[in-house]
Amino acid sequence: MKLIVGLGNPGPKYGLTRHNIGFMIVDVLADASGQPIHWKNEFKGETAKINIGHTPVLLCKPQTFMNLSGEAVQPLVHMYKIALEDILVIHDEIDIPFGEVRFQSKRGAGGHNGIKSLHQMLGSDDYGRLRVGVGRPPVYVNDAGERTGPTMEVHAWVLQNFTKDEQHKLREDLFSHYVDAVDTWVESGLGPSSTKFNRPREASGQEK
Repeated sequence: MKLIVGLGNPGPKYGLTRHNIGFMIVDVLADASGQPIHWKNEFKGETAKINIGHTPVLLCKPQTFMNLSGEAVQPLVHMYKIALEDILVIHDEIDIPFGEVRFQSKRGAGGHNGIKSLHQMLGSDDYGRLRVGVGRPPVYVNDAGERTGPTMEVHAWVLQNFTKDEQHKLREDLFSHYVDAVDTWVESGLGPSSTKFNRPREASGQEK
């Protein structure tokens, strides 16, 4: 069994925020499976089982709030006896442009509190991550055309809703791209997925 974890914060208040892209993608994966979905409360998360191809997959949305995500994931890993290489964690990444993704493992948390919690609770960073680009806050430009700094702090930026234009792009194009990326990971593993998706989309012949 594979475990796919989407990171986010529970509750409608956070539903469309950049920090919740992991939750969004897990929901889209469930819908795209075309299978009956039965979400249940398991430990400190919401879980559902689907098949991707011939592979059983456990979807998880931690309900602990972001900073304690590991408390929802670690008990699932233990109960279902899931190997670290069979885990994929989907989360927002400010250092990647909106619309792009990067598969990686064995990487530091980079200031992401959800990943910090997972590293701590799993005792390892040797699991797969799909870092989903949400970009950085826009910057101020003064009358001389000089960039003078971001318009808001990062913690405020990731708790902002995606703009209407970004939401449209997610629905019309990007969610299907993200589902393709996850399907590739399930079927082929981290290496082939990285080769295919760890590049600007124009470089792989894909439109934004």
